[in-house]
Amino acid sequence: MFELTEKEIMILNSKQGLKSLLSQREINLEKSIRNIRYEKELKKLQIELLKLQAWLQTSNKKVIIIFEGRDSAGKGGAIRRITQFLNPRHLKTVALPKPTKEENERWYFQRYIYHFPKAGEMLFFDRSWYNRAIVEPVNGFCTDQEYTQFMNEVNNFERMLVNENSILIKVYFSISKEEQQKRFTGIQNNPLKKWKYSVVDSKAQGLWESYTHYKKEMFAKTNTDYAPWKVIKANRKGSARIEVIKHILHTIPYSEEK
Repeated sequence: MFELTEKEIMILNSKQGLKSLLSQREINLEKSIRNIRYEKELKKLQIELLKLQAWLQTSNKKVIIIFEGRDSAGKGGAIRRITQFLNPRHLKTVALPKPTKEENERWYFQRYIYHFPKAGEMLFFDRSWYNRAIVEPVNGFCTDQEYTQFMNEVNNFERMLVNENSILIKVYFSISKEEQQKRFTGIQNNPLKKWKYSVVDSKAQGLWESYTHYKKEMFAKTNTDYAPWKVIKANRKGSARIEVIKHILHTIPYSEEK
């Protein structure tokens, strides 16, 4: 039996606690306490993100944050929590569709460079050029030669970004095969979210080991000292969001403006 501490009882007796309990079909005290603590910590971190953004306006730095991970890993939801209260005039979120024929004829990185931030801005990529490291070869969307060329060029490309006054943060949201299937089922059963389930998603479980192989290759070859990967365990969405915000705040050397 779940025993409550005096502090936990106070949390549940608060306005937030009662609201959380009443919103549940089946009362789960642990879940309610966890959600309230998550919301409180999230708010504190979102205030820090506002301080970071204010610092960015005077630092002349450019921030590029890449979110990678398996389908339904929670990348988009994390980006929404990060940007929720930030000034939209100084940030951009990019989730590019399948490249056009014209884009395929250009240098691979060009379609991403077009969206790069100006000084004082933050850019969030919900999937990035690393599509070519995992999603494209797994699903046969690129040739072996194109894959090899990308893997030979990407580190130098990122070194140039860092040398040009950009802060590059790369995060990978990691979920289990069982959790991915659970989320896919939830999306398919929700009429408001069915549009999220794509042909690529429908093949993801069957191609799980292939994704794993290319993921390991990506980490082995592109986890550099100037652009390292941060792996976020994302089976619990709330914990993943908190961890990634903390990582961003820790990585960017911001200071509060007086």
